[in-house]
Amino acid sequence: MPFGPVGPGRMPVPPAVRVVSAGTVSRTAKPDGPTARWVARGEVSLPPGTGWLTPAERARAGAMPFTKRRGEFLLRRLVAKHAVAIITGRSLEPSALSTVEVANAPDGAPEVRVDGVPFGRDVSVTDRAGWAVCVVGTGVGCDLELVEPRSAGFVDTFLTAAERRFVTGRPGGEQRDVAANLVWSAKESGLKVLRTGLRRDTRDVEVSAGPPGPAGWGTLRVRTGAGPVLPGWWRREGRFLLTVVTAASQPPPQPLDRRGPLATATPRHSWLTRPR
Repeated sequence: MPFGPVGPGRMPVPPAVRVVSAGTVSRTAKPDGPTARWVARGEVSLPPGTGWLTPAERARAGAMPFTKRRGEFLLRRLVAKHAVAIITGRSLEPSALSTVEVANAPDGAPEVRVDGVPFGRDVSVTDRAGWAVCVVGTGVGCDLELVEPRSAGFVDTFLTAAERRFVTGRPGGEQRDVAANLVWSAKESGLKVLRTGLRRDTRDVEVSAGPPGPAGWGTLRVRTGAGPVLPGWWRREGRFLLTVVTAASQPPPQPLDRRGPLATATPRHSWLTRPR
């Protein structure tokens, strides 16, 4: 079955797909968790200087010799700080942002402190091509990808047999690119919920997805072998694709504000002009 038509305001829409042993994706499951909130920021929003960072964050950024790594680190901190500031009613001014610290747990997951006190909610952060997304919720993981070609070798190496059939069953071009990046992104989001990240074989989890609804969100599931089936959501935002996976069923994520819309965002690779 091909994706839906593409045109102004439209996006390639994958059909609902049943993945072997993963079951169909339910669009009517009763939510049993709070609604996740999300926000996006681009690197053009980075404040000048380092006054918006905590001393520990400044030290980490200063120790990174490569522009790409340092820029991603700063952008992830900015989007997480903005999300926390909006939720807690704080100013987005640099001096206020410096009271929010985004550290990392031993497994790499973000740990947020506000005025030195744990934030008390789970935070997941992702970045791609000069843009970053933060999702705040309970037991949540997110991933942002460009809709771009994935090689046959990539699909064969990192996707399960059922996922490969889903991808190769799409017509070539953008429709197949959407399918491949949707599956990959959902895997990354699910592995963040499991607190393993890409240290775990990506074929240990298997993704199934349904088409977007009227609000733009489509359902997905990530099956974890003998473990739980993690529910989630995905949406196309212009040249980007965002997935959000949670430990328990929740309504679609809601935006925290309308700044930095991904739908009209241009991917940026500014680090290429100054790698160091």
